Amino acid sequence: MPVDFDVAIIGAGAAGVAAARRLAGLGFSVAVLEASARIGGRGWTHSVAGLALDLGCGWLHSAERNPWTTIAEAAGFAIDRRTPAWGTQYRDLGFSPSEQAAARAAMAAWHERLETAPPPSDCAADALEPGGKWNGYIQAISGFINGAELERISITDYLTYDDHATDQNWRVLAGYGTLIAASLPSPINLYLSTPVDAVALEAGGVALTTAGGTLRARAAILTASTAVLAGSAMRLPSVLDPWRHAATRLPLGRDEKLFFEILGDNFLAAETHLFGNPHDRRTGAYYIRPLDRPVVECFLGAAGAGIVADEGPAAAFAFALDQLTALLGADVRRRLRPLIASGWSRMTYIGGAYSHALPGQAAARRDLARPCEQRIFFAGEATHTYDFSTAHGAYASGLRAAEEVAAVLAPATLEAAR
Repeated sequence: MPVDFDVAIIGAGAAGVAAARRLAGLGFSVAVLEASARIGGRGWTHSVAGLALDLGCGWLHSAERNPWTTIAEAAGFAIDRRTPAWGTQYRDLGFSPSEQAAARAAMAAWHERLETAPPPSDCAADALEPGGKWNGYIQAISGFINGAELERISITDYLTYDDHATDQNWRVLAGYGTLIAASLPSPINLYLSTPVDAVALEAGGVALTTAGGTLRARAAILTASTAVLAGSAMRLPSVLDPWRHAATRLPLGRDEKLFFEILGDNFLAAETHLFGNPHDRRTGAYYIRPLDRPVVECFLGAAGAGIVADEGPAAAFAFALDQLTALLGADVRRRLRPLIASGWSRMTYIGGAYSHALPGQAAARRDLARPCEQRIFFAGEATHTYDFSTAHGAYASGLRAAEEVAAVLAPATLEAAR
C-alpha cells in the first residue's frame, strides 16, 4: 500500500499535540487531522472583550508535575501560582461558616466511606448517607469534578484519580488553550476542518477517509473523545468493536462554563468564589474576577451543565444570574453582561467534557489504551489510568501512544532517542 505519511494522528488536542511533538522529534513523517477549525480540542482559549478566556481546561492541575508547566516555562508563558479560591464563600453569602463546616464534614465522611467501606456496587452514590442534608452539595461537587452525578461514578476510578492528584493548581495567563495550540510542532502537516469519516485497515497500513480524499499511513493514532469513538460520526472497522465498547463504559460528563462581564467599576473582590446554592445539585460555582479580570467565571457541572445542553446558553445565563442575584442583590443584574458560553455537549466531534468510568468499569481505561494490530493506537485523557479528565493526562497518553508507534515502525530510532 503506498503511504502518504508514516503516522496519521486524528485530533489536534493535547494528546494529538503530544504525539506529534514526539514523533516529529524522532524523524517520522506525521499528518495531524483535526475536525474543527482550530488546534486544542477541549483546551480552547477564546478572546472576547480583549480577554483571554478558557472555555475548556483552565487549570494546570497537579501543576508541579504537570508537563504543560514545563512546556509553558520553556516557551516563556507566564504562570499564576496563587492558591485557588475554591471551597470558600465570598462574605459567607448564603452559606454560613457553620453550614460550610457541616458541608465539608459531610463530604469528608462520604470520602472516608469510599476508602474504608466501599459499597460492593462500586457506585459512588451508594456511599451517600440516606437522606443526608448535604447530599446535594456532594452531588454538585461531583458535577464539577466528574461532570456526572454520583450514580454514574465508579468508586475505584474516582479514588485512583484522587490518590494521584496533588494540591497544586496554577493558571497560564495567556490561557491553557493558547499554550496547547502553540505547542504543536512547526512545520507539521496539519489539516484543519478535516473530520475523518472512516478508518480502515489495509495491507501495510491504515486508510483514513475524509471529504477531501483518502489519506494513507503506516499507522494511526486516534485521540478522539469517547463520545466520538462510541458514536456514529466516524466509521470504524469491526475489529475495533471492543474499543468502541470500552468507550461506552467511559462516557463524557457534562461541564460547561459561562462568562459574565462586570460592567463599570469592579464592585466585587478579585479572586473570590461563590456557591450559588449549596443544597442544589444543579448549582453553579462562580469564580469572581479570576486573574483580576472584570469577569465572573461560572462553572456548571452535571445537572447544571445540562441546562446548557438541553435548554441552551440563554437559559443557563438566566439560571446563573438568578443565583447571583439571590446572593449579591438585584443591582447585580445591571452590572453583569453575558459574554460567552461553552457548549461541549453540543459539539459533534467532541460530545461532552471529559470521561468518567461507570460503576464497575474502571478497567475500561486500559482496554481503550491497547493498540490494535500494531497499526491503530489510542490516546486521549480517557486512556490514562489515573490522570484522566486532564490536559496533562491527555499529553502523557499522547507520548505513550507515540512511543508505541515508534517501537513498531522503527524500534532502533526510539532506542537511540532514549
